[in-house]
Amino acid sequence: MGTPQKENENKGFFSAMSSRFSLFSNAMHRSVNGLLGYEGVEVINPEGGKDDVDDEAQRGRWKPEERDGYWKMMQNYIGADVTSLVTLPVIIFEPMTMIQKMAELMEYSHLLDEADKSDDPYMQLVYVSSWAISVYFAYQRTWKPFNPILGETYELTNHNGITFLAEQVSHHPPMSAGHAENEHFTYDVTSKLKTKFLGNSVDVYPVGRTRVTLKRHGVVLDLVPPPTKVNNLIFGRTWIDSPGEMIMTNLTTGDKAVLYFQQCGWFGAGRYEVDGYVYNSSEEPKILMTGKWNQSMSYQPCDSEGEPLPNTELKEVWHVADVPPNDKFQYTHFAHKINSFDTAPRKLLASDSRLRPDRYALEMGDLSKSGAEKSSLEERQRAEKRAREEKGHKFSPRWFELTEEVTSTPWGDLEIYQYNGKYAEHRAAADNSGSVVDDVDVKSIEFNPWQYGDLATE
Repeated sequence: MGTPQKENENKGFFSAMSSRFSLFSNAMHRSVNGLLGYEGVEVINPEGGKDDVDDEAQRGRWKPEERDGYWKMMQNYIGADVTSLVTLPVIIFEPMTMIQKMAELMEYSHLLDEADKSDDPYMQLVYVSSWAISVYFAYQRTWKPFNPILGETYELTNHNGITFLAEQVSHHPPMSAGHAENEHFTYDVTSKLKTKFLGNSVDVYPVGRTRVTLKRHGVVLDLVPPPTKVNNLIFGRTWIDSPGEMIMTNLTTGDKAVLYFQQCGWFGAGRYEVDGYVYNSSEEPKILMTGKWNQSMSYQPCDSEGEPLPNTELKEVWHVADVPPNDKFQYTHFAHKINSFDTAPRKLLASDSRLRPDRYALEMGDLSKSGAEKSSLEERQRAEKRAREEKGHKFSPRWFELTEEVTSTPWGDLEIYQYNGKYAEHRAAADNSGSVVDDVDVKSIEFNPWQYGDLATE
């Protein structure tokens, strides 16, 4: 097995040639595809040909007049960070918010349990890095999540004994904080996405910090993910690629996993592929890892040259779960659970994303109502901000606190929020409350993230 970097260089020819072949017809694509023996492999056209546009329209994503109007509007934002734009049409949204999407990392949380159970520090990195890769299958969805309202929260229970909580802690810049734990691990994240709109594509830079603590061993692991590129936002079939390195570092021992996400080349060459090694603190390879982020990951012990050890075999550590066929939003079964009230705790917080009227209307297929509710929520958020500023008040999150720590990332500095522990007290009190709560229909709770009064009528 060669090094990930060398493999990427070998595939670079197809990637470099893609722009030169952008004017070829789809018939020519199929001819060349068959000639080179790539039958059955998806052809990715970075320019998005006419057939791609028609195919996308048939899926219900765009109508020609809507696509053209959206393109004219978005031309104004080329080169800008579009993370917090609120004028986007709901037709490009999925019925989920960004802080709900954060919870999708918990789908394969059993890998973190296995890491905590393992006494092998290198296998701990195999499990935890595979867990970090697993979410990319869900991230390939091309719909945009709703931007959370300041103070909005999301709670997840009834999954592998986990308690998960996320809160929108800043509006400008948009920042979220999350905390999850069970008997084996704690998970803490501060997230601040940075984007660059390029016309028909957008680059997404994960300016965040993710920490996992394995409770039995007390080790802390830190994640640096690769950037993501969303291609053919408006013209052509939208698709996502995440070329670059993912680094998972054991801050306690200095061991690390370095995994390279291959860039998608012409004819789809290299798409989804992930290769790399687990290194000890002396930067010697100990375990090789290989797979595809949309299928599975496997590992095998290796020598100091990165070659598999004799009498060992490649073993699978993670495999993607079955998914619903022909799902409108390409949701996994777990994504549907995230939206479901079945995973909501008793006495759900009124600020929970499930209760957002725009999100729920979109889930029910009412785009007109979703758009109206979205505009209403955005106006109420602006009204609350004006009221706060007039009173000279500063927004303070309920469940997380801003620390004095500032950490550097490859894409900019990040202020760190930490979980304050108050949610555990709140949840314990709610779970021990009287039976009257059991009679409350959580769906009837009015969405209310406002800390300075509900300003809908003010």
